[in-house]
Order: sequence, then C-alpha cells, then structure tokens
Amino acid sequence: MDLFTHVLVGYLVSYGIVGFRPEYLAAGAVAGGLPDADILFFPLRRRFPLLRHHGITHSILGVSLVALVGGFLVAPRIAPGDPWLYFLVMEAAGIGHMLGDAFTHFSVAPLLPFSERPLELDADRAINLFTLVASLLSIFLLGFERDRVPFAWYTLTVDGLLIFYGGYVSLRLAGRWRIGAVRRRLPEFSVIVPTGHPLRWMLLFERREGGRLRTGYLVYRLGRGIVEGPNRVDVPLTAAAGAAGPVRDAAGALERSYPLARRTSSMLDDTYHFARVAPTVPGGWAVQWYSLEYSLLGRAASVRVDIDPEGHLSARPGWFRIPRPAAPG
Repeated sequence: MDLFTHVLVGYLVSYGIVGFRPEYLAAGAVAGGLPDADILFFPLRRRFPLLRHHGITHSILGVSLVALVGGFLVAPRIAPGDPWLYFLVMEAAGIGHMLGDAFTHFSVAPLLPFSERPLELDADRAINLFTLVASLLSIFLLGFERDRVPFAWYTLTVDGLLIFYGGYVSLRLAGRWRIGAVRRRLPEFSVIVPTGHPLRWMLLFERREGGRLRTGYLVYRLGRGIVEGPNRVDVPLTAAAGAAGPVRDAAGALERSYPLARRTSSMLDDTYHFARVAPTVPGGWAVQWYSLEYSLLGRAASVRVDIDPEGHLSARPGWFRIPRPAAPG
C-alpha cells in the first residue's frame, strides 16, 4: 500500500477513535506512515535482517514501541495532550499500516522477532494507482476544506471517506474470496494476482521442467466470472541448436523468440510473464513477452522480439502497450 494511503488511513482511524481533535489526528497520520521509515535502514538490512523493509517496523512489537515512545515522550512535548490517547491512536494507526500491507501481495510478519510466519491476503496490489490517486485527492480535499467550509461539511467529508475506503476493502475481500473459489476449481492455476482494477483478478501458473517453460493465465471479473483465457504458452528455455531460417507460424515465433527475450531482460526470470504474437510483413512476426505483474494503464514491462521474413531476430526491452488480440493458447 502506498505511503499516502497509509497516512490517510492513520488519520481516518484516529478520527474514528477520538473525533475531531487535531493534535491526535496529526499523531495518528504520522504513525500511519512511520513503519515505512524502515527504508532508512536499507544499508543495515544484510547485517540485521530484522531491519529489512516489512521487517520489525511492520510487527506488533515494532508498532507498539513506536506508539509508546511517540505517545509518552514525543507527542505531548509538541502538542499538549493525554499520553494514553496519543498512544492509542498511534498504536491503532501503526496496526492499520501493518494490516494494510498484509492486505496486498506484500507479506508482513506481525509476530516478529518471535515468529517469521507471514500474513498476506493477496487482496490488492502493493501500489495501486486507483487508491494512490484517491488518497492524494482526499488529502488535498481535507486540507482545502479546513477553515474554508462549515465544520459539518468537513465531518461529512471524513465520514464519506470512511465509507468509501470501508467499501473498497469489502469489495476487494469479496473478490479475493471469489477468485479463491475459482482457483480451487482449477488447481493448475495456483497463483493469485490482483490487478489495478478493483473488480479484476488474474490466476497464473508457471512451471519450468524438461528445459521448457509452461505458463498461463486467466482473467476473472467479479460478478461476471472468467472473461479471458485460460491462455497458455509452452516454449523452450534455450535456443535449439541449428534453429534458423524463416518462421512459418505463431508457435514457431514464440519458440524462437523466448531464449533471446530472456537474454535481453532479467525481468522475464523475475516475474510471471506471458507473450502475444502477431504477423507483421509477410513472413515476419512481432512477439511481445511481457510481465503479468508489472503493468499499468494497458502497458507492461516487456521485451519485443521482431522476426523478419528470413528468420533474423532483434529484441528491445521497454514499457510497451500490451497488444491485442490474445496470443494463441
């Protein structure tokens, strides 16, 4: 979950606890974002693994220590108030941050340092453009309304945001429950990937065996069922000896292009990916191998392999638009 949403959720959680009391709202908003300060520990994470991102600062112990120090030692010195209330809102906001990350496909270990057992719901993307923009606009709106509109309008805005984010979480959890049911019916597709669209999900599989990559995906839309796929690709991991000459069909284009695409970008070994192939000039082909995880607004981290009529290949990586129609499966 992005930093702006964490801060906003901390603010909203604090508002739900103490109402409109600015000093506590500010403390809750800061505490909502503080766990991500662990990026400052990056140089130390190899020596002290607990200081890794989503490490000790994203645990109940870490959140509680921050709330104790902030609530009893720091916040009352900045703005006079009840230390116990400061502790309460900072604890709640910190736990909200931890649960917000666990809500996505980035896991946290809430019982560190006593247990590494992860908590991960796979219900949303870690960075979702939809919630990022909504949170930025909400923060701007709350700041704009302050001292400019009647207080009742302000509280109505905050109540509306509580309903909006509560509804969004409920919608995502409903989708996660339904895609889980689809996965149980299609056990081959074992990996759940939420997309940036609140109603769309992907199910993936990938196996590397016998020197070949076998991968596939389907797209599920809440309320409509499977809307795309299942699509599958089966290609060699390395180029076949003596492979040369014209490529006669789409299957051949996929097989010839993949080894070169792998050499061009390590992204293909680091993420789940797929390919789409289309004819260009007579006898020529364009194959786009693209990440199923790193995508946004119809584009994805990709490698495009062009095959000319004589069978010569050239490849270039980039952030390309995902072509249509779907690759043969």
